[in-house]
Amino acid sequence: QLQLVESGGGLVQPGGSLRLSCAASGFTLDGYAIGWFRQAPGKEREGVSCISKNNGGKYYAGSVKGRVTISRDNAKNTVFLELNNLQPEDTAVYFCAADIPPIGTMCRPTTVYYDYWGQGTQVTVSS
Repeated sequence: QLQLVESGGGLVQPGGSLRLSCAASGFTLDGYAIGWFRQAPGKEREGVSCISKNNGGKYYAGSVKGRVTISRDNAKNTVFLELNNLQPEDTAVYFCAADIPPIGTMCRPTTVYYDYWGQGTQVTVSS
């Protein structure tokens, strides 16, 4: 059974950092583009970052660029999302998802393309 499990969320003060993990079971992540998305209460799910197969390319949403780093560790079958200088507006449930994009294209930060999703991890930024 293909499964993605997020972890690493929590409560952090403004300016703090978190490292989210997306671990896969039942398949190997290096064959997939992986996206991170977030959904705040009352808002649509939005793309935060994604990483292409074989680290071919990375995307960062404008709202997080310069504060977020995505990486993958194929040996651990895990993708990481490092969040720095967190602000209250970053508060949301963060999800990871797996996609097989067309050959030669990089990852796509849009929910409709992703077939496999984790259950999400809550990130709360508050003083």
